Amino acid sequence: MTIDGTLWDPETYMAFADLRSRPGLELIARITHPDPEIVVDLGCGPGHLTAVAARRWPGARVFGVDSSAEMLGRAEAQFPARQWPSITWQHADIAAWAPTRPVSILFSNAALHWLGDHELLFPRLMALIATGGVFAVQMPDNWDEPSHRLIAALVDDPRWRQRTAPMFLAHPVASAADYRSWLLPLAEAIDQWRTTYFHILEGPDSVLGWVKGSILRPIISALEDDEVDVFLSELAKGYRLQYPEEAGGKTVFPFSRQFLVARRS
Repeated sequence: MTIDGTLWDPETYMAFADLRSRPGLELIARITHPDPEIVVDLGCGPGHLTAVAARRWPGARVFGVDSSAEMLGRAEAQFPARQWPSITWQHADIAAWAPTRPVSILFSNAALHWLGDHELLFPRLMALIATGGVFAVQMPDNWDEPSHRLIAALVDDPRWRQRTAPMFLAHPVASAADYRSWLLPLAEAIDQWRTTYFHILEGPDSVLGWVKGSILRPIISALEDDEVDVFLSELAKGYRLQYPEEAGGKTVFPFSRQFLVARRS
């Protein structure tokens, strides 16, 4: 499945900006390259990590690529060319994107899980990297947890299944062993790990607020307004049981992510 770039709402997504950015910062911290010429943030969203990359590698040309015009608009407003001359923003389908020349570093934070056929996609992207360059990826890996299982159950409800089932991103992330096998023919070295974050969210129905900014976007778009209210109400009830709010209005939300950093042979 590829999500339509027009479905993204920067305001909703950025409601948890600090927590969503943390895995990307940790991913970038694990990338080593002596002198990159071209750095690409594939699926850059509002551009915060693109700017981090521009500061990390000041001698590089940095490209932020995204399929959402709304997200790129936010990125261009926050990181204007006059202050960030090394960054170029590109509006493109990230599933089909290709550079004009091999890149030094290609990283993608919480974007590639929206695309299908990873057994083809990942080797294709790895092949776009220059010898000695780095391919670094972080993807959510929480589909076996209540945050995603409850959505899957509601999506399968006969009331709206025909419309919502095609919009549900069902377990798109493969095993670490699969990614290793797909990349190893092109890789000199591969570093992989999985991290579970215990996010502390604040306010009522905060887990619902989290998923509304990501996996729930295409599903909601397939429903009528009155159906959206029913869907969200039922999902919120399930979340309250699975992720009970602590005294003081805080909720502990465990969320797992898969990482890989591969160096091109």
